[in-house]
Amino acid sequence: MYDVIIIGAGPAGLTAGIYAGRLRLKTAILDKMFPGGQILLTESIDNFPGFPDGISAQELADKMVKQVKDLGVEIINAEVESIKKNSYFIIKTRGDKSLETKAIIIASGAQYKRLNIPGEEKLIGKGISYCAICDAPLFKNKTVVVIGGGNQAVEEALTLQRHANKVILIHRRDKLRAVKVLEEKIINNKKIEVIWDTIPLEFQGENRLEAIKIKNLKSQKENIIKAQGAFVSIGMKPSTDFLKGLLNLDENGYIITDEEMMTSVKGIFAGGDCRKKSLRQVITACSEGAICAHSAYKFLENNN
Repeated sequence: MYDVIIIGAGPAGLTAGIYAGRLRLKTAILDKMFPGGQILLTESIDNFPGFPDGISAQELADKMVKQVKDLGVEIINAEVESIKKNSYFIIKTRGDKSLETKAIIIASGAQYKRLNIPGEEKLIGKGISYCAICDAPLFKNKTVVVIGGGNQAVEEALTLQRHANKVILIHRRDKLRAVKVLEEKIINNKKIEVIWDTIPLEFQGENRLEAIKIKNLKSQKENIIKAQGAFVSIGMKPSTDFLKGLLNLDENGYIITDEEMMTSVKGIFAGGDCRKKSLRQVITACSEGAICAHSAYKFLENNN
């Protein structure tokens, strides 16, 4: 029996593990992949306090993992399939293994939707990014492409134009899906070019992104765009399918919590990218992970 089990080993889950370990709670972190989460999709992190020259995403993840393990917290490779609540919680993982715990912290994150075209997987973190707020300064005075047409894509383009020499927005339709005020900012910005009715076919480059092959859906004509950066902005999907029917989720599947990170089920807390909120950054994930651990500790104290 664990005091708390944390689902997800990204920044939120690892920070929750650090705080739970320091509170001397018997803790395990479950993750179906490897520790680090979405931060491993970028080469370096330049906006984390204490690292004015930046830090590689892998190094930051490794340091967090070391802190967790030094505090006696287990990290278990396992995929959660379901959660049941009796007088305690039973977590069932793939392979019919079950773990018992008094409290749960959900930090399962969210996945950026991908294009799944040639070159994308190879060049992630080598010119291809999914977060302009995270990586825009890396593309100062360069040509970058944003792929998408909704609010997120337009906001990414507007963020990037402050740093890049030129921003090209590629959209598969002949009009944007963004709100009018954002559309007007794009259309009136001389640093941003919009290419309509077009889809990307391939990301090209050996060690870094060099160009993007595109196709116009009306003319069927293919072309090559030279670019040093590409931001894929076609949405995110929270990793919360295993929670349906258990917790209150919003219309997009994000977990609804109060300010103490408590979900609709007492004893289950949530933080990080899987939680409904306005800003998804490493720093906010870490903050919420710490709050989750503190709230879980108070819950256990009040219910023992």
